[in-house]
Amino acid sequence: MNVVACLARVPDTASRIKPGSDGKSPDLEGAQFVVNPYDEFALEEAVKLREAKGSSLLAIHVGPVDFQKELRNALAKGADKAIQLSTTGPLGPAGISKLLAEQIRPLLPATVFLGKQSVDGDVGATGAFLGNELGLPVVSKISTLKIEGDRFSATREVEGGVETIEGALPCIFTAEKGLNEPRRAGLNQIMAAKKKPLTVETKSAPPPLLDVLALELPKDRPAGRMLGEGVGAVAALVTALQNEAKVL
Repeated sequence: MNVVACLARVPDTASRIKPGSDGKSPDLEGAQFVVNPYDEFALEEAVKLREAKGSSLLAIHVGPVDFQKELRNALAKGADKAIQLSTTGPLGPAGISKLLAEQIRPLLPATVFLGKQSVDGDVGATGAFLGNELGLPVVSKISTLKIEGDRFSATREVEGGVETIEGALPCIFTAEKGLNEPRRAGLNQIMAAKKKPLTVETKSAPPPLLDVLALELPKDRPAGRMLGEGVGAVAALVTALQNEAKVL
């Protein structure tokens, strides 16, 4: 069985992003880009499965061409080959999943790993769209994963508890923070990765399902004010919460 790890490129969460001049897209001038943090956990889990099964592991990215350093790092961590699909237009989860599916479909049966969401859009829908495209079951936001033979047992946190899901491979998994401890590549692995195949293909973006009409920063919060001190301010506070904030 083949194994696939899907990696996204996102702005570093420390970057300050503002709307662009067109009012519909972010201004990414000067932003630092990294591998989506949740995808790091997905890659590690894919490498673990590849090591356990002796399978072939493909690392794949849909997006700009300046992601080859990150794909080389994925090769150093244990991927056997990497593909970058360089697109000519904006993509949402549906478009990304279509391009991913085109590459993964010839590899079936394959188990696929993604992060639960990207930290820029925070949509968290690519895994579900990809499952629909490939006809594979999807288990999202997993925090543990155990595989024995062709069977798996995964857990994920839900409100008020932990849910356990059992099933058979192949499957699509989306990774939650804490699923594992992502490894670091050593010097020997980094050097060996330079000889592994990395392919770049140019693809046209599928028609978007949604259009962004406007993008703007949230309005500034009004300045706070003191209503008094001690127990004498309680009545004024309650009145403000009822009549102004309307939360009581």
